[in-house]
Amino acid sequence: MTDLVTGADGSPRCAWGAGTPDYVVYHDTEWGRPLHGDDALYERMTLEAFQSGLSWLTILRKRAAFREAFDGFRIESVAAFSAADVARLLDDTGIVRNRAKIEAAISNARVARDLPAGLSALLWSYAPPSRRARPASSAQVPALTVESTTMAKALKKRGFRFVGPTTAYALMQATGMVDDHLLGCHVPVGGADVMGWSA
Repeated sequence: MTDLVTGADGSPRCAWGAGTPDYVVYHDTEWGRPLHGDDALYERMTLEAFQSGLSWLTILRKRAAFREAFDGFRIESVAAFSAADVARLLDDTGIVRNRAKIEAAISNARVARDLPAGLSALLWSYAPPSRRARPASSAQVPALTVESTTMAKALKKRGFRFVGPTTAYALMQATGMVDDHLLGCHVPVGGADVMGWSA
């Protein structure tokens, strides 16, 4: 597989983003675009944690079910989830039913709710300076960085769970804190800021 693939629409895109229609939409409209807003970033953080050990495609295809199960990822709402909600989520076949990840998602909502400046401000405070150029190949895309390691340590210190350095870097990539679209990819540099995923 080459690093860039030209799709049926004639647009060159990162090879991973050309594998399925789900990936094409996600790659072209969401991944790498600056995302702000506490609830929107809590959603991405939670889904990145659920993805750990699984294919991201699995998470994308379950996204609507996740959003319904977690009340649209509204921090205030999820922070109020009870043991009954944990049981409900463990019975929900539409999502990834992992007790540790479900409990971490609820715990993380409580931590996020209590952040003085909010989750968005905290996460973006660890965004690295913009690069001079996009990576020329997938081999130049790291799995983690100094910034993602620092972010992960800071989140853990505040009580967040399931956000290690690799997950933190995936979050940075997904939310436009870094631009890891490859050189030559048709997605514009910087992209338009977005406030959340479409339903």
